[in-house]
Amino acid sequence: MNYYLGVDAGGSKTYTLITDELGKIIGKGEAGNGNHQTGVERARANITSSVEMALQQAGLTREEIAFAFFGLAGADRPIDYTVLRPMIAELGFVRHAIDCDTMIALRAGTTQPFGVVLICGTGTNSAGRNRQGEFYQCGGFTYQFGDFGGGGTLAVEAFRSVIRAWDGREQPTLLTELLLKELNYRSVQEMFDDFMDHNKRVPLHTAKLLFQAAEQGDEVACRILRIQGEELGKAATAVIRRLHMEQETFDVVLAGSIVSRGDGPFVQHYIDQAVLEAAPLAKIVKLNVEPVVGAVWLAMEAAGQQVTEAAYENLRQISDYHQI
Repeated sequence: MNYYLGVDAGGSKTYTLITDELGKIIGKGEAGNGNHQTGVERARANITSSVEMALQQAGLTREEIAFAFFGLAGADRPIDYTVLRPMIAELGFVRHAIDCDTMIALRAGTTQPFGVVLICGTGTNSAGRNRQGEFYQCGGFTYQFGDFGGGGTLAVEAFRSVIRAWDGREQPTLLTELLLKELNYRSVQEMFDDFMDHNKRVPLHTAKLLFQAAEQGDEVACRILRIQGEELGKAATAVIRRLHMEQETFDVVLAGSIVSRGDGPFVQHYIDQAVLEAAPLAKIVKLNVEPVVGAVWLAMEAAGQQVTEAAYENLRQISDYHQI
């Protein structure tokens, strides 16, 4: 029996899974932030901890792992790989590979070895791989470098819209009542002063209020979510055109909390429009398994093993890592 290890090292959590060739999980590990861009030593420690936990639970040594595949947040540019290759090599797996975490999300969402992925969770990123194996990443480098959106940005957009409605620069919005209730303030003035006086950041979870307001027809919330959808559509179009996939049949995988809750006219509608115009044969699909599953499937394929139907079925059930 062969064993495979997959890692999803993200900006907040690092997950590891070990399975046999049938996709049966025999070990898992979890640790904190695995993105080297926010601290190399912390990322190294968390990735190592997560891997060690999974190996211990599986009762396996590194030598017994047929292949280990690492999907790493921050694996964006050649300079990143000068840090990441030696870091991962130090873990001691004879056969291993690393790639950006966008690619494990793509693999987890489609059975094809090519396609496009749009990630919109805390931040945004987009990437694709065509039939020829060519790769292109568009974005993932913050607002200054062309990005817009993700939960962090949307939370700030909701907050500033409330401030602008209060000071007269914006039309009234349902976000005001929702935000005050969510953050436990009696008035916008009280909230404004508290955030200013204590240099507070807008909590990430307040991004959900945009959907609550939009569902009640709030024009301000609908506009913000429309812009998010249009921006994701532009990113998808850029990847499709750069990789010359306009006439191909492939999946566009949507991953992350913002696009997973973005049904109807709020976010996905604008992605659908852009993709249909750029690549009429493409299909939009939502990622409904954990990205770390994609890392396991990529490990199997990198070892020369075709992913069996059993391996697909056993791992497709993992929509929440903590329910394993």
